[in-house]
Amino acid sequence: MKFFIVIACVLAVVAANEEADVLRSDAEVNVDNFKYAYEFSNGIKAQQEGKLAGEDTWKVNGQYSYTSPEGEQVSLQYTADENGFHVDAANPLLPTPPPIPAHILKAIEYINAHPAQ
Repeated sequence: MKFFIVIACVLAVVAANEEADVLRSDAEVNVDNFKYAYEFSNGIKAQQEGKLAGEDTWKVNGQYSYTSPEGEQVSLQYTADENGFHVDAANPLLPTPPPIPAHILKAIEYINAHPAQ
């Protein structure tokens, strides 16, 4: 099921940019593993592979890259497993949230120390 969602996303990318030609498209789907890779003439590249790690658990590794509208090369490597989606490497680096303000941390400590009754 997840594989078909990924393929649908790929088709959406292609439909959004009708000028892109498919340079490479490889896919192998088995009961307990899969892998695919594609590359378009507009610079979009992706590959992903996964294997069944448990009865209903998948371990997936992948990466993708493209050129932003500003001309910057963007790439991301990731892992997905029973704990969710994890970015392993990104270029440019993903933005990080600002630190939590001290007054918010103090309020959280107070709430934890005085639970609702």
